[in-house]
Amino acid sequence: MDLLKTRKYSKKKQSLISILTIIISAFLCFLLVDYIGYRAVPLILLLIVSVNAVLFDILPVMLSALLSALIWNFFFIPPIFNLYVGTPEDGLMFLMYFVIALINTVFTYKIREIEQKERDQEEKAKAIKLYNTLLSSLSHELRTPISTIIGAIDTIKDHKTTLSENNKNELYSEIEIASFRLNRQVENLLSMSRLEAGFIQPKKDWCDLNELTFTVIRNIKDETIPHKIEFNPNEHLPLVKLDSGLIEQIIYNIIHNATQYTPKHSTIIIKLSRSETACNIEISDNGKGFPKNEINFVFDKFYRVNNTSTGGTGLGLSIVKGFSESMNGTVSLENLPQGGAKFSIKIPCDFSKNTNFEYE
Repeated sequence: MDLLKTRKYSKKKQSLISILTIIISAFLCFLLVDYIGYRAVPLILLLIVSVNAVLFDILPVMLSALLSALIWNFFFIPPIFNLYVGTPEDGLMFLMYFVIALINTVFTYKIREIEQKERDQEEKAKAIKLYNTLLSSLSHELRTPISTIIGAIDTIKDHKTTLSENNKNELYSEIEIASFRLNRQVENLLSMSRLEAGFIQPKKDWCDLNELTFTVIRNIKDETIPHKIEFNPNEHLPLVKLDSGLIEQIIYNIIHNATQYTPKHSTIIIKLSRSETACNIEISDNGKGFPKNEINFVFDKFYRVNNTSTGGTGLGLSIVKGFSESMNGTVSLENLPQGGAKFSIKIPCDFSKNTNFEYE
């Protein structure tokens, strides 16, 4: 049972459940009292009260504690079926049971309060850490392209009569590249917000995965100049029905990540294949790979590999995972034996009818 969910129940529902658990437990004990003895019953009822104290708020639990004490007195302490206690020993046991049940309830509630405060403090500390990480990342990732754009525009305005056409074209190119970089960061932030808010609803339509991959490579061409991208289209791959926009961003973010964290002139290889019910995308490189002790964290939000000079907000790979899972797919990462890393994406999808294909 989800403990947090039970505490969100109304007080009336909590009280009803806690009372029912006491009544049912007491009824079972009444049937077995000849075997277990009436002095064992309060231990069982106290256990039920303790469980209720974990599940519910304090008032329903105190109610169940009081009810359990009265039930034990009325149905189990001789003489039964009345509230009279026959011996001082039984009277002392009844009093101690009642006190222990209430103390147990209060202590359990207080412990829960302390644990909740500790969890709140931990969440607050994590939130502050994420905020500082995001702030430091954005201060570089957003400021740099903005500064480039402003600087290039100022140069054109101040020297428009002396600048050659080549110089102007270079400045225009810088503005374009910086604008794309700025747009990418904003898109990543918006995508992460949509993921966390649960607003990602895949819009499936028929598309050519080979053509889609070529489009991504064409759009990221300026960022991959120091690198080499190898992609041989899979001629046996039929049309697939999935969200082409999400797939584009998945491929784009992985390639962009590879260009940022592999040495210049590294090779990025893209392979497409299919199974009976899913399409598979593999993107690998011949760089240095990921540290073994960090490979399980690279898909976490705002996570950046230690000891890397490259900037970034640490959102790209977390978006890859979020978009993949939004389409009921999976993404995995492994280091290759010969060096480098390989991302494997598997997305369930429908295929157009095509008799000229092979499963891979």
